[in-house]
Amino acid sequence: MNHAQNHDAYPDELIRSVLTSVKSIAVVGASPNPARPSHGVTGFLVRKGFTVFAVNPGHAGKTIAGAPTVGALADLPQPVDMIDVFRRSEHLGAVVDAALALDPLPKVIWSQLGVRDDIAAARAEAAGLTVIQDRCPAIEMPRLGL
Repeated sequence: MNHAQNHDAYPDELIRSVLTSVKSIAVVGASPNPARPSHGVTGFLVRKGFTVFAVNPGHAGKTIAGAPTVGALADLPQPVDMIDVFRRSEHLGAVVDAALALDPLPKVIWSQLGVRDDIAAARAEAAGLTVIQDRCPAIEMPRLGL
């Protein structure tokens, strides 16, 4: 099955299907600072009823925006369906590599606004994952009425 996606545009059906099928999300780069977008989006996902884990090595064992926090994807206490990445584009490859080391694999890698690495995306897609880049679930969900 070919999972390769044109990362310049995503059909609404794909976004809707991802956001209605995932139940658990790891937010990589979640910030404890309420002024940061990653903090707001983490809280949004918690309030929407997802099982959310924040991933921030400096805050492991604490809570960020209502989500328990671990230091790395490898430290997640349970498998997750989606990894939402709030790291700069140059770090996306390392996040994808860490995601591909998980067992079971997540279904989706989602990178936030401004975050894109098509080479890393191709690695994830080759492993069967769906990749959405340069989008925000906290924007897409209200836009799609979810």
